[in-house]
Amino acid sequence: MRQLFVFAERDDAEEVAETLGEWFPQAGVPRVVRETLAGEDDAEDAQWLVVAEGIDQGRLAEVDALVERYDGWRESG
Repeated sequence: MRQLFVFAERDDAEEVAETLGEWFPQAGVPRVVRETLAGEDDAEDAQWLVVAEGIDQGRLAEVDALVERYDGWRESG
């Protein structure tokens, strides 16, 4: 199942993506992308997304705690 994690800062998103890649090596490296909305001219305020697949559903509470430490949140995708 694909999971999306949302962050305001690129550095935070990259740190979490790296940690998730270490925690779940079988899932591959999560992608960090910039959220863009249709019709937006200025992406300066766009949020950063970590897109991850293959996260152990039994460890979601641990993952959520990691994400919250970086002021992010999880959205199912």
